[in-house]
Amino acid sequence: MEQMTIGEVANEAGVQASTLRYYESIGLLPPAKRVGGKRRYTAEALDRLGVIQLAKKAGFTLSEIETLLSGFSETDPPSARWKMMAQKKIEEVEALINRAQGMKRLLVEGLECECLRFDECVVLVNGGGREASEIGKETGDAWKPNHSLERTGNAATKARDNDYPGS
Repeated sequence: MEQMTIGEVANEAGVQASTLRYYESIGLLPPAKRVGGKRRYTAEALDRLGVIQLAKKAGFTLSEIETLLSGFSETDPPSARWKMMAQKKIEEVEALINRAQGMKRLLVEGLECECLRFDECVVLVNGGGREASEIGKETGDAWKPNHSLERTGNAATKARDNDYPGS
């Protein structure tokens, strides 16, 4: 079986040589054989790196990848391992997508804000760090652009009315 240097494997896999050394140190790659004190890898290392890269693209952490590769019984086929871990990862990705969509809604609605002061803005007063749907549930009304002018009875509107007599 042909053996490759660390540089050849790194080049073929599209990673730095230091990545290979790190993966060895944390157990993702089995230790390479040494010839004259230099690492020598077989094609199996490239196969393993391909699995690692695929799992990283799917969002798995290095710790999760280590579990995927060696945290199961040897009788569990790779497909069963993948299915077990992928199901949990899909749930995490769905939560991340929901959070990102909430962030986007907050940013898009904020683009229409015309408040003159931050303390007037319902987005900041009531919405800091929460999704728009949560604001509506708590206040019983919809969250709308031009916030402080369309809502009545809240602290932001009262502050505006006190600061700007005649408005």
